[in-house]
Amino acid sequence: MSTVDGGALVAEELRVTAGEHVILDGISLLAEPGLVLAVTGPSGAGKTSLLWTLTGLMRPAGGTVTFAGNPVGDRDDAVAKGIVLIPQDNGVAASLTAYENIQIPLLVTGCPAVDADERTAAALDRLDLTGQADQLVEELSGGQQQRVAIARGIAMRGTVLLADEVTSELDAANREKVLELLHAEAWRGAAVVFATHDPDAAASCDRQLHLVDGAAEYIGR
Repeated sequence: MSTVDGGALVAEELRVTAGEHVILDGISLLAEPGLVLAVTGPSGAGKTSLLWTLTGLMRPAGGTVTFAGNPVGDRDDAVAKGIVLIPQDNGVAASLTAYENIQIPLLVTGCPAVDADERTAAALDRLDLTGQADQLVEELSGGQQQRVAIARGIAMRGTVLLADEVTSELDAANREKVLELLHAEAWRGAAVVFATHDPDAAASCDRQLHLVDGAAEYIGR
């Protein structure tokens, strides 16, 4: 498996608001290459908002986000830095096939066609979706759609992988497989951040950042 020459993703004193509502207040985070960081907390604690801020989809009201010492700007800048997001709502296109949902983003980011085809096929195989490659996403179950989104994220081979509740629709066997794949991404050299409400999944990660009422604390290892 190829490795990446990555750096740490660092958030310092993040403050995220929606109007007058404070979502996150003074959150700091360190995601290091080779490690999986779980972000935990109850529903509404700000897990998704934190990941969106790290990936340039939301602008913080205060604080900074840097990757390898350089500021992370908007989403385009984050993509250029190799920061990949697997969103909670999957973000897959219902009118495209499973294969196209993975292949097209690779082509758009400049991956040569031959490499895009190889990486797409490999990602589908790793998620046991080879048989669904030519099916429209709208024909797939919720769990299969979630696995397509995960396959797409893994195929991007980013320097940072942010995964938001990516095991919520999966059965026990596929949850275990996805956790193994997240750890494989870390082994490849990526910094992995995994937002989850599943305590067992969080316990398998190298470190946990627990969010409560806009604040955070590191727990576990």
